[in-house]
Amino acid sequence: MIERPDAMQRVRLAHTEALLAQLRSAGPLSRAELIRLTGLSRTTLFDIIGDLIARGVVVEREPALSGHRGRGRPSTTVSLNPSAGRIIGIDLGRATITVIVATLSHDILARGSRAVTLTAGPIRRANAAIKLIDDLVHEHDIDLRALEAIGLGLPGLVASRGGPAGGSPSVAAKQVGARIQDRYGVAVVTDNNSRLAALAEGTWGATRDVRDAIYVRWSDGVGGGLIVDGRLARGAHGAAGEIGHVSVEPDGDPCPCGGRGCLELLIRPSALIERCARRGVTVADPSDLVTRARAGEPAVEGVVRHAATLLGRVLSGMVVQLDPGKVAIGGTLARAGETVLEPVRAAIGQLAIPRHPRPLDVVTAQFGDEGGALGAVAAALRLNVSEPLPVLPTA
Repeated sequence: MIERPDAMQRVRLAHTEALLAQLRSAGPLSRAELIRLTGLSRTTLFDIIGDLIARGVVVEREPALSGHRGRGRPSTTVSLNPSAGRIIGIDLGRATITVIVATLSHDILARGSRAVTLTAGPIRRANAAIKLIDDLVHEHDIDLRALEAIGLGLPGLVASRGGPAGGSPSVAAKQVGARIQDRYGVAVVTDNNSRLAALAEGTWGATRDVRDAIYVRWSDGVGGGLIVDGRLARGAHGAAGEIGHVSVEPDGDPCPCGGRGCLELLIRPSALIERCARRGVTVADPSDLVTRARAGEPAVEGVVRHAATLLGRVLSGMVVQLDPGKVAIGGTLARAGETVLEPVRAAIGQLAIPRHPRPLDVVTAQFGDEGGALGAVAAALRLNVSEPLPVLPTA
């Protein structure tokens, strides 16, 4: 008789933590969605939510009616109290820093980007990120006393299994993370920025309605990420999703990764611009490349379509092995739309077990240049969450 109340309290606490984990991971959810995701009974869930609202831990939100096309009035949603904490997401890319400041309820308070010198060292890059954060905080009058965690995305191999983000950070990542942690005094979750962009798409974006997905970030480099059974895959050595370093031409040019003829060397924007030049066409920069490819300029469109076919060939092997529900392509080249998507679809269709038809969407990622920073926010929100991503319909 003495043990029963304690046991019941432990069960109640476990149910409450499961509910809060879903809200922290997915943001505002209806009660019906929470029942499905947590497996709790309607009575238990309503009772826990009522208690959390009374304590100010969660708040109830009225439905947004604009754009609603379903039958009846949309359901109210429940979210973590936005005043209870702050999260910062940083994408410290090769040439650009992007920062997003958000609440625990997934509301974005501020966002901004700033160029960074390609040759800048880890501490200088960390200081540039800190300056951008401080400027945003000042400009938007944000109180960081409630800051809970920071997510940090960096290019290249960042982690191997065992550290705070499922990996032990590289030397450069440790230096950047330590400088930012010293400045703000909270946990810093570090991962590859393309992998974090995959997490953003799986949490809020183009792949949130499937449990298995491939994400490709095609910008100044070529990176990616894998969502496997609702979880972001990092791999045994922090290299999961490094699609840009699959060798396409084993006897090709050497790559900084140590390989030869890597996909990234062949299809990065600078290589495509150079290929256009060899055809007698001068392209100013990656944005010009995309604009002219979309417009159907023959030489430029041909170069981009050939590169997209190479990407599709590499993706076809991943599709055979992972069997994803979606492939999402983000980054600068994704802005070319069907000029990129159609050759990728065609290559996958021809090479990924053609006699085994499967419903596979190849789509443009929802988040553009902010994907890495949004994913860094998602990683920080999931710092103490072990459950897979909630899979919700996009419509």
